[in-house]
Amino acid sequence: MTEMTTGRFAPSPTGRLHVGNLRTALVAWLAARANDGAFLLRFEDLDTPAVRAEHYESQRRDLEALGLNWDGPAICQSERTELYRQALKRLTEAELVYPCFCSRKEIREAASAPNMAHAGHQYPGTCRELSSTQRAERALRRPPAMRLRAADQSRRFTDLVMGEREFAVDDFVVQRNDGTPAYHLVVVVDDAAQAVDLVVRADDLLESTARHLLLYELLELQAPDHAHVPLVLAPNGDRLAKRHGSVNLDDRAAAGETPDQVLAHLAVTLGLCTETERLAGTIDGQPLDAAALISRFRYDALPTEPLYLPEVYLAP
Repeated sequence: MTEMTTGRFAPSPTGRLHVGNLRTALVAWLAARANDGAFLLRFEDLDTPAVRAEHYESQRRDLEALGLNWDGPAICQSERTELYRQALKRLTEAELVYPCFCSRKEIREAASAPNMAHAGHQYPGTCRELSSTQRAERALRRPPAMRLRAADQSRRFTDLVMGEREFAVDDFVVQRNDGTPAYHLVVVVDDAAQAVDLVVRADDLLESTARHLLLYELLELQAPDHAHVPLVLAPNGDRLAKRHGSVNLDDRAAAGETPDQVLAHLAVTLGLCTETERLAGTIDGQPLDAAALISRFRYDALPTEPLYLPEVYLAP
């Protein structure tokens, strides 16, 4: 890496950060700092019913406790809705979006029908070619979401961790039926507006990258590089949650573990230090902290498989 980068971490303030979130944040921070780049903090807080005021501060504290500082003030998506409206207006004027009246159940049933070419989560295009009369009739029953007219494209890209990938792009939602701009639109608009050129995030969003690349093109925005970090999963393979064990920094403190020790555990799982170094609490002759890991950061050293919750974090 030779050019400076701008990276970011963009959590949703709907709960405490668990060790999986913190592991991804650590990689995002190291990727930026290893290149003398900027690191930004952005709160994805458009999911209003689930957002809690106290978690803006708790998430800041957890990042600071691990030594993951950020540049400039943190921003909130809830304060930037006009940017998203402008982007949606541009797509609408280009006739690239259409109203969709399908419920989630209807989409699942249509997409899984034996005669449908679209499998799994892919939207089967039910509302794509409705007439104006049909749209008016459906609008009487349910307010529509807005979907991008993707026309069954695909996008190929090289992920800095996962390598060469290609995914199909279905007609995805850019505005929910309650009028809230959808994740896929806002993340693209925000990253472009903040000049983010390196997106590090969990690999549950790997496939969504194809959608985002299409949006960058349609909005004539510069796409960033992407690096997807494998998830930390519960022992049974479920997404990590509080019920699975002592998974946040307060839990670990109650178990007698300091934030630096949590950081050291995470560094071992990322291949950034050895178990011997973790036990000694030192690395290359200095204390094992976030700053000490910067010189060791390499994308090709990162794991590409999910991490199942280590035994130390399991609830007794």
